[in-house]
Amino acid sequence: MKIFAIILILFIIQIALIVFLEYRRPQRAIAWLFISFCCPPLGLAFYYFLGRDYRQNRKLNKRCTSLFREIRSYVTGKIKVVKQASDTGNAQFENNEGLLVLLAKLSEGPITGHNKSRVLSTAREAYDAMLKAMEEAKEHIHMQFYIYRDDEIGEQFQDVMIRKARQGVKVRLLCDGLGSHRLSRRFIQTMRNAGVEFHFFLPPVSSLLDRRFNFRNHRKILVVDGLIGFTGGMNIGDDYLGKDAKMGYWRDTHLRLEGDSVYYIQYVFLKDWRLASGEGMSHPRLFPEHFCKEQEAVQIVGSGPDAAIDASQEMYFAAFCSARERIWITSPYFIPDPAICRALKSAVLRGVDVRIIIPAKPDNKLVYHASLSYLENLQDAGVKFYRYTKGFMHAKVMIVDDLLGTVGSANLDMRSFYSNFEMTAVLLHPETIAVLVAGFEKDQKHSEFIDPVKFKERGRIVKLGEGLCQLLSPLL
Repeated sequence: MKIFAIILILFIIQIALIVFLEYRRPQRAIAWLFISFCCPPLGLAFYYFLGRDYRQNRKLNKRCTSLFREIRSYVTGKIKVVKQASDTGNAQFENNEGLLVLLAKLSEGPITGHNKSRVLSTAREAYDAMLKAMEEAKEHIHMQFYIYRDDEIGEQFQDVMIRKARQGVKVRLLCDGLGSHRLSRRFIQTMRNAGVEFHFFLPPVSSLLDRRFNFRNHRKILVVDGLIGFTGGMNIGDDYLGKDAKMGYWRDTHLRLEGDSVYYIQYVFLKDWRLASGEGMSHPRLFPEHFCKEQEAVQIVGSGPDAAIDASQEMYFAAFCSARERIWITSPYFIPDPAICRALKSAVLRGVDVRIIIPAKPDNKLVYHASLSYLENLQDAGVKFYRYTKGFMHAKVMIVDDLLGTVGSANLDMRSFYSNFEMTAVLLHPETIAVLVAGFEKDQKHSEFIDPVKFKERGRIVKLGEGLCQLLSPLL
């Protein structure tokens, strides 16, 4: 009886903690309560190790604020900050000043005006551009990826890093501790022996012990000499080149940038490097003067559980509410929160053309079925869904009217909104948006429309399974 009483008391404490700590996010609270009722002892352990609010780390937040102030002093006077619609080069912002103001407040990185962008729509194109930039590096190479595989393309990048390090270029590589946990010790040591600095971001064991295991760094970053930056959806691995027999062709989107915006990609890398290594770097040489004269407006939005606001979620929500003609999205994972669902429904009611392309092939069945559970309700409102059939859709792209486009690492899901460290480039230049539009139209030709009538004919067991997956979706 004493053991039963102890278990009961622990269970009551657990429920009280979840209700008290998760009251701001009811869906997340319901998911944790579901786990707790299904398996009380494990539920308590899981919540203790995985349910922590990262924002509680005040010491870390203070250090990052200090770093940003230092870096801001280096770039002040070097960049063109976009403060009004006429500076964007996009006439549609004349009637959307409010969105411009909101975007400016979302991130530490402002909307900048001197940029040159290039959309990279295949892994081969992206890898070639990245390797070329690395080969031409003279000062430093900063790389950061969620997944880095020690396969053929991984070794190709390794060879360049080692060669440049031996030439005296500072080379730093940061990988997520969970996403890149399969990297062999020999692979890492080979780089370190050549002078490449390597660190894991939140290694699995240590991050579990200090209750940060659930927070993963999903960013994909390459900065060369502080002048050229890359970001988007691509990690480093042969599967992105279509060499995975199961997934086949891999459709993704990456971005090459020059100009003001690279300073803020660099800042995000330095912030993450400081967290992972304890080494603070903020030397002015990391932010050299660039000579980019192009007038493309770009903003780098770094979002994550360490930020005061949920920047990715706010950005999507505000953009959807501003739409007048179209909202076109590609995302491998589709697990929206209630606010995003309402914004999409509201857009359809205003006559906005809302289309979303998701994969036909899942790389994670649990997440895939959770995604499908959201479709029927949105289809009833008029949202059009498509399955990409040519291969695996991994691109994270959003297009709103001819107003803005985004390319980044953030999926349209709650993990990207609230738990992951992400990076998104907000692109305001009409010509760049036109490239994204053409890419979406091409992807749609390789996609099948999900007919709402036929989709409703799924069996009850299938719908039940999807419902259970949706219940857990805030934690996936």
